[in-house]
Amino acid sequence: MNELVLKGVPAAPGIAIGSAYIVDKQDVIVPARAILEKEIPIEIARFEEALLKTREQISALKKKISDEIGSQHAQIFDAHLLVLEDRMLFDDVVKKIRTDKQSAEYAFSSIFKKYIKVFANIQDEYLRERSSDVNDIARRVLKNLIDETRFMHELENLTEELIIIAHDLSPSDTASMFNKNVLAFATDIGGRTSHTAIMAKSLGVPAVVGLKDATLRISNQDTVIVDGRMGLVILNPNDKTLSIYRAEQERILSMRNRFDDIKELPSETTDGRKLEVLANLELPEEIPMILTRGAAGIGLYRTEYFYMNRVDLPTEEEQFIAYKKVAQTMAPYPVTIRTLDLGGDKFISSLQIPRDMYPFLGWRALKFCLERPDIFKTQLRAILRASKFGKVRLMYPMVSGPGEFRSVNAILELVKSNLRRENIAFDEDMEVGVMIEVPSAAMTADILAKEAKFFSIGTNDLIQYTLAIDRVNEQTAAFYEPCHPAVLRLIQRTVDSGHKENIKIGLCGEMSGEPIYALLLLGLGVDEFSMSAGNILQIKKLIRSVGYQDAQQLAQMALTLTTGPEVEDLCRRRLQELAPDIFNVDGS
Repeated sequence: MNELVLKGVPAAPGIAIGSAYIVDKQDVIVPARAILEKEIPIEIARFEEALLKTREQISALKKKISDEIGSQHAQIFDAHLLVLEDRMLFDDVVKKIRTDKQSAEYAFSSIFKKYIKVFANIQDEYLRERSSDVNDIARRVLKNLIDETRFMHELENLTEELIIIAHDLSPSDTASMFNKNVLAFATDIGGRTSHTAIMAKSLGVPAVVGLKDATLRISNQDTVIVDGRMGLVILNPNDKTLSIYRAEQERILSMRNRFDDIKELPSETTDGRKLEVLANLELPEEIPMILTRGAAGIGLYRTEYFYMNRVDLPTEEEQFIAYKKVAQTMAPYPVTIRTLDLGGDKFISSLQIPRDMYPFLGWRALKFCLERPDIFKTQLRAILRASKFGKVRLMYPMVSGPGEFRSVNAILELVKSNLRRENIAFDEDMEVGVMIEVPSAAMTADILAKEAKFFSIGTNDLIQYTLAIDRVNEQTAAFYEPCHPAVLRLIQRTVDSGHKENIKIGLCGEMSGEPIYALLLLGLGVDEFSMSAGNILQIKKLIRSVGYQDAQQLAQMALTLTTGPEVEDLCRRRLQELAPDIFNVDGS
């Protein structure tokens, strides 16, 4: 077969060569399965049980939504229940099971496709859009008929190292791959700062996203090369290509540990400016690697992964034990715990809320927490209790401005009062900080700096909201400009506002782990960098190789330029002059 090169979006650096393993997450795929005559009653009973279970799930969900956020929000599920109670649907599926002697899931899938087609062809726009509700019902019933966790169970049993190819992988999917035999992964959709891409860096595997049709072009067991540096997936590579990439793999591996000698040395510029280089933490299992990389603490502990891959919400005790363990393991270094940042491409199945209710703009992060104080208070109690066992800092995501910051702090104070009344110890001096991720927060940073103990700039979302582009969408990947003048000015404003009030400014977005951006951020005055563990030594080497005054001069020059590409070109040229040996650690 001829070699084929697919171009996507670079998500995590490195090179992997291996066999493809296709995972189709876009829809539930139901293969035909013939049954015996004596199995017909069993399949009908399975179908009845799945309908009943789905009905119970939706009824419980409707009640929960009605009780907690209002009956008007719960009315959407009335249509779901009506579909499940449709006698014609039941009779049609049972008839197909009997006459065609096919499994319940295949019969249901076949019949339901007709329902979906009818809705799709309806002229009325409102009714036509209800096809998404019908689709949701189909998925729920099928998931009750099929073991939807089959894929992850298969991963548990893999003895062969494979490259995962999928239409999409949720953050919880990639979290489930930790310590599995996964060499790399590639997806049809996604952007370079989607949380799936971030998880790939944490896992330390190459990844390419935004390939559009990789799942249609690649088959199971095909030999593929994933080049996470250039955003390429090469299908059926010829001998010459394989030879080149294997040599490049060896080169990258030989260079990967070349900065180990500076692990214990301080992050300090040649003219004496000291910074802290910390790690972003997705899963507690990453801590050993973080410690071996010489991180000065955890600058961002993303807690939403604790809520995923489960059918219930985590209890206070579960969270307390998890946070306590991280705090104790990292002591005396700080651990910055970000409260639940739900929304966008991160949503939790235990709430059984349709994904459309978790947009990037809308019911997300603090807005969700303010609407669901029961969930928020449980997490705050766990974090406060854990603060007694290490240097814990609390950080709120997606703060829109001073008013929202005060609202969540009021809840925090209430939780503190309850703990005091119960004689439960916590660190009374625990620092509470703000993530600067939206333009409104950056524009009011001068006010927030008077009330917060520290800032952490989340550039992944700040860039997205400033430039009005979807950071996880491959269609807008080319418009994602970290060095856009507007972004740089918002960062500069945040740094200046924080320093005026003598608070530290951290940066935990993906920019901090990329050398050409890190040099610029150093010059803009950022005090702490937090990043994936794999980038720590490279960035520490950069800091120790340059002068702060040189970085400041670069930043001032960059602020006079008018486009992002001009700034990137300037930063790349200056980095090659000031620290030429920083390049090509991971082949990037």
